[in-house]
Amino acid sequence: MTQERSRRRRERILDAAFHVFSGLGYRGAAVDEIARQAETSKGGVYFHFPTKESLFLELLRTTADRLVAKVEREAARESDPIARADVALWTVLSTFAGHRTMARLLLVDAIGAGPVFQAELERLHERFAGLIAAHLERAVEDGIIAPLDTATVAEAWFGALHEIVVRWLMASRPDVLERTYPTLRAVLLRGVGIDESRIAALPER
Repeated sequence: MTQERSRRRRERILDAAFHVFSGLGYRGAAVDEIARQAETSKGGVYFHFPTKESLFLELLRTTADRLVAKVEREAARESDPIARADVALWTVLSTFAGHRTMARLLLVDAIGAGPVFQAELERLHERFAGLIAAHLERAVEDGIIAPLDTATVAEAWFGALHEIVVRWLMASRPDVLERTYPTLRAVLLRGVGIDESRIAALPER
């Protein structure tokens, strides 16, 4: 098998796994169904991913990588560190809002799948909190906000965002997730001492 053919089959398996895990959850998903949807054999799946666990872990990692890359790309369009933090939070929330299945896979199913997946989820939290902390540190350096423990604040910010998204995922009749953002943003920015005029100058979400 050529490298390119192997790569394409691996991508098909991951795409199929995303749909199967999203629809049936980790415990309900069967490798046979993933193989069927990927139009390959069960052995073809195991060639790339020795276990269902390794396949789900890779799916979590690739999905998280894509989301983090999107956040970094959108934030890089801004020069102001507060605007960058705002864009980072908004990009995560709006992406989850538009991809409820992906959000559930990352934030709900991974928790119930076991400690290995919880550790992966924890790494995802650390990555996002690290992105936010970097923007807050720049805001401190620029004198926009007073010196503070940016790591703890970033964890609190992402924790608040995470709680809102999970509650939305668990709701039987969820409202529009994006409607929560203006209030969330105002609370978080006021908490680090951003004045009202600066908050008002940010783009409407």
